[in-house]
Amino acid sequence: MADILSDEDPEPSDRFPAGPLYVPVRPGPAACAARLFRTPLGDRTAVGFTSRRRLTATLGPDQPWVRLAEPALRALTAPLGFTTVTVDPQFCAPAPAPGPAPASAPTARAAAPDHVPHPPKQQFALRVGDPR
Repeated sequence: MADILSDEDPEPSDRFPAGPLYVPVRPGPAACAARLFRTPLGDRTAVGFTSRRRLTATLGPDQPWVRLAEPALRALTAPLGFTTVTVDPQFCAPAPAPGPAPASAPTARAAAPDHVPHPPKQQFALRVGDPR
């Protein structure tokens, strides 16, 4: 049966397991542990990649990984309270920190009372976080 798509539902109506994933891990004293992440809204999520190239592009070439099927990754992280698995996340780097002002720029300027300066916006697709 074909998936039904509409303008309001951009994803297929039936979701299938993602299959074998490249799951980032961190080495521990006795074994490896899956790296767990947080979304920009602070929700906890497990992460898996559909190819080694995608994992390397996102987390770097030195990131250790293991192969796990999506159901196995869910079963591994469910006791820790992780109900979401994010497949192939794309990370965004934070905006660069403001550097020192150029020597020719004015050093002090009074802001109008209704003007409130805002820090530069930073965007994150995911951030590494403590799973607790």
